[in-house]
Amino acid sequence: MKKQRFKYTYYGLLLASLTSCAVPKVMHIKDVTEIPEQIINRDEATNEKLEQITLNQWFKDPNLNLLFSKVRAPNPDFQIAQQRVSMANSLLLRSKTAMLPTLELGAVISGDHYGKYTMEGVGNFDTNLSSNIDSDQRINTDISPNYWIGTRSGWEVDAWGKLKNKKLSAQKKFLASGEGLRLLQIDLYTDTANLYYQLVTLDKRLKIYQENYKLQQRAFEIITAQREVGKVTELAVQQFKAQNNNWLAEIEYIKVEIVIVQQALATLTAEYGGEIKRGDALLATNFDILNKDINVSQVIHSRPDVASSYYELEASQADAKAARAAFYPRIDLGATFGLNSFSAGTIFKPSSLAGQLLGGLMVPVLNRGKIKYEFNIANSQQEIAFLNYQKSVTSAFNELQSVLKQTKIFHKVLKLKSEEVGFLDHGIEVSNDLYITGYANYLELINSQRSKLQAELDLLEFEYQNTQNNILLFKALGGF
Repeated sequence: MKKQRFKYTYYGLLLASLTSCAVPKVMHIKDVTEIPEQIINRDEATNEKLEQITLNQWFKDPNLNLLFSKVRAPNPDFQIAQQRVSMANSLLLRSKTAMLPTLELGAVISGDHYGKYTMEGVGNFDTNLSSNIDSDQRINTDISPNYWIGTRSGWEVDAWGKLKNKKLSAQKKFLASGEGLRLLQIDLYTDTANLYYQLVTLDKRLKIYQENYKLQQRAFEIITAQREVGKVTELAVQQFKAQNNNWLAEIEYIKVEIVIVQQALATLTAEYGGEIKRGDALLATNFDILNKDINVSQVIHSRPDVASSYYELEASQADAKAARAAFYPRIDLGATFGLNSFSAGTIFKPSSLAGQLLGGLMVPVLNRGKIKYEFNIANSQQEIAFLNYQKSVTSAFNELQSVLKQTKIFHKVLKLKSEEVGFLDHGIEVSNDLYITGYANYLELINSQRSKLQAELDLLEFEYQNTQNNILLFKALGGF
């Protein structure tokens, strides 16, 4: 008997080994193209390392931080992402239970009528005629009942790692969904910050027009007084009036834009309109953070989009390994234990106790082609996941490099534009004095006013673009 068991075991192992010879290989996770260690030359290098940036550390405006606390909860996209994380967690928990034996408790009642010329019918008839049975063991030949109460258990032996890799895949997908939620949060915060600072910029733009309109009124009073004494013509007065109306129209249109942006922010916070409280300063560049030593690879891989892509890559490799394990024999173990009887009166007697142990070894044969195609699909999905991961790393590096370079350029531009505004401020005073003393005409006066206004608007536009760049930098550095 022992020799026979050994023979069966030997044949089983031989069959498994022959099967494994034709099993394809799973690709290893490839390395992405090497990332440069330094992303940009810094003006003032320090030995201090850049740590993970927090939301409140980057955005210090209390009004904006209040908006951040409002926008997250009511946002439907964020709520959808939360549900996806919850689903991924449920899939993870389900994959863990797949490695455990199943256990069911229940009862089964059935009744069968066997024909006179069937094996069961003849067998039941002969059994009832036997002298070796008592009255409790006689079978009802009209309807043969069957009662069973007990437990059933089954377990798939994870000899080839199929269930283990499915569990690993679920873990990585859960982590990827968490990074996706973090990415959505960052997008939500940056969208809110962009709208908020657009509102601050509109306030500043409105103030520039209003202050320049007041200066224009002073020049207009000088022109009007000189027309009364015949020093200028009506043409000069009309040109000043036209420019005044143009600026007044701009002032009213800016008010319209303020209403639109306020409504957009109110929609993000799920509120019914109302005034948005805001400060009067745009987001300045935090050079203390930028001058720290940036570990480029660490920053890029801390970004939620890159981390999510990598987790998806790991999940796809685990799926490929699970698909590969389907080529090997499936080993199943099972057991039943309970009370079994063909009469209700004897079901609870000790002699009705019954049990069964099962063991199975199933080798795929005709469905091997289907398994091969499923493996090929899983392998291709792993290659796609790697390409997406490589793409996310490349995009993250180029985005960070671009934003840092723009930061340096904006710093130089803002300095030059600020000096330009200062020169033109002084030019307004000079042009007024020259006009009064007769060394300048009214066209030069109008042009000096217009040039000053345009320079201030240009400076404000660059300040707003620099603010947008700093918001993007927060995202490029991995967010909070």
